[in-house]
Amino acid sequence: MIAAPPPGVVLALRRGDEVPPLAAAEADAIADAAPIRRAEFARGRACAHAALRTLGHDRAVIARAPSRAPVWPPGVVGSITHCAGLAAAAVATTAILRGLGLDAEPNQPLPPEVVPTVLVAAERAWLAAAPAGAIAWDRLLFSIKESVYKAQHPLTARWLDFPDVTVAIDPTTATFVATGIDAPAIRGSYGADAAHVMTLAWID
Repeated sequence: MIAAPPPGVVLALRRGDEVPPLAAAEADAIADAAPIRRAEFARGRACAHAALRTLGHDRAVIARAPSRAPVWPPGVVGSITHCAGLAAAAVATTAILRGLGLDAEPNQPLPPEVVPTVLVAAERAWLAAAPAGAIAWDRLLFSIKESVYKAQHPLTARWLDFPDVTVAIDPTTATFVATGIDAPAIRGSYGADAAHVMTLAWID
């Protein structure tokens, strides 16, 4: 679904509402959550395990940090996302990337009152002239900022607000560059179908 992930990034995607089994240690980490949250967690972990097997990690247990972020095996960076009807994970080795962030959202416009809190002036100007098509561009920008946050937080421990990041999208290549954070520009790519948008951000 992502247009152009970097070489070496493994993506795994799962559609539908089936709830896969969890390893005991992973189930314990989410035991007190509501059933819908446990189901989302299980689908995300299933994607993560599928992706990790491609890297040779057949028996990994993906613990959960106090921040609720996944704890990846040594030498691995990764990210998990889930929304209604879709879960996905992306992983790579630290020999390839320093950071990786993945996000999926419904392909529907943001509520109008939310747009000014998410998009900076330059993004709102771009949105006003964005190409017509099947992508909810404001929701895509929201998703990009979520991916950027996930990519940078394990490295910087910085909590970002939406206006802290400015995104420039290139629709001709389905790629983007995010700036404004205390790091080199973060690059990424995206994809969409009728139901969802998905974004992947990475730090070389």
